Amino acid sequence: MRLIRGLTHLEPLQRGCVLTIGNFDGVHLGHRAVIEKLAQQGRLLNLPVVVMSFEPQPLEYFSQQNAPSRLTRLREKIIQFITLPIDNVLILRFNQHFSNYDAEEFVSHVLVEKLNVKHLVVGDDFHFGKARRGNFALLRAYGKQFGFNVENTQSYQVQGIRVSSTLIRDALGEGNLKLAEKLLGRAYSICGRVAHGNKIGRTLGFPTANIQLFRKNTPINGVFAVTMTGVAHQTLHGVANVGVRPTVSGEATVILEVHLFDFNTDIYGCTVEVHFKYKIRDETRFSSLAQLTTQIEKDVSAAKLFFAS
Repeated sequence: MRLIRGLTHLEPLQRGCVLTIGNFDGVHLGHRAVIEKLAQQGRLLNLPVVVMSFEPQPLEYFSQQNAPSRLTRLREKIIQFITLPIDNVLILRFNQHFSNYDAEEFVSHVLVEKLNVKHLVVGDDFHFGKARRGNFALLRAYGKQFGFNVENTQSYQVQGIRVSSTLIRDALGEGNLKLAEKLLGRAYSICGRVAHGNKIGRTLGFPTANIQLFRKNTPINGVFAVTMTGVAHQTLHGVANVGVRPTVSGEATVILEVHLFDFNTDIYGCTVEVHFKYKIRDETRFSSLAQLTTQIEKDVSAAKLFFAS
């Protein structure tokens, strides 16, 4: 799979491609079904499979701080894409210039001239171009003019539940990790690099790996039983806090801290993935570090009990 950032780095697709467009936040089971179906069409037409997405996501560009929290950063999204039958992932910078694209210009310049699309799969509620004037019906009309097919993604359901990034985000916010996992097809996880922190956890007897999040907010908050991968091919058990650490310092941004059980290896600088298995409690401000330490002991016991069971 090739990652292509921007149209200027896109080599001409002489024979064309099959294409789907979207945010793919979470790369959940619905997204995977769309891409698998697109890949079947790619094999049938003997054409490469291309996934187009945007950075930042359009709603993030327009809503700024009021945009909903992401399920996945770009890096996490790419990790999931690698597991799917995709030839090229095209990431387009969503900025003022791109937001002012006329719908017709997007079709003629991007879809036809640059990508030479032969088969396009989008949701029937897909909108594009300036003032969101472009829609599914307009794509169908242009498809007839320029010679490409347009297909509706259809909704994807799991046990009668329509899978969507919004529903997964809501489930995570409510601490319903089982529902989120059912819709994602895997446990919800966050990737990041282990960085040096202020080492307060070490002074309390619970050293933590501090994971750099590089995100404005997260859909998940509180204390969790987790596993960590990315260290020497091991799956490590631990307890994690996602939040602003109100007792210690009251951070301006959300951070992720993981205390690993029976583990004392130096992993600073390692890129790891933290998998959230069970929510223990919400984040709470305690009146003293002694009270916090007592609660951490209870959290560790709860996490170990979860894994034992």
